[in-house]
Amino acid sequence: MLTTPRLRLRPLTEADTDWWVRLHADDEVGRFVGAYSPEQAATRLRDIQQQWAERGHGLCAVELADSGETIGRCGLNWWEQFDETEIGWTFARGHWGRGYATEAARAVLAWGFGTLGLAQITAMIHHGNTASTAVARRLGFAPLREDSVLGRPCTVHALNSRDFTAS
Repeated sequence: MLTTPRLRLRPLTEADTDWWVRLHADDEVGRFVGAYSPEQAATRLRDIQQQWAERGHGLCAVELADSGETIGRCGLNWWEQFDETEIGWTFARGHWGRGYATEAARAVLAWGFGTLGLAQITAMIHHGNTASTAVARRLGFAPLREDSVLGRPCTVHALNSRDFTAS
């Protein structure tokens, strides 16, 4: 489990299916990441659990440290077709604009570069997602290339371990 002054991050499991469906059901949240049926969510969460078992990392549920409320997700995802480890974040709309994405992502990056020893982490951001682009810039990411993820165009940003500052 990763912690920050305001947040706890724990590995997502199939037990998070109902929450995952609710998070992505909000049209504004799902605009860039899509919605999930319960079956799709359970499959995605099983894949995340498998990645944790095989690679030692994956996506995490982000909880408020003071209440335990789950407010979003953030973590690392291995993309075999790109041979890259990506960081991603998605938060419930009621928690936007409070710095949670940046705070959670900074903790994940410190873990990825430090404990896991990754040399580079990417962030694949769909065109028009200005909020995620701003988070990526705050964290030090720079555009690397244009690509397509899940059939949609995106800008792939990258951050190298030598350029990351944890504060």
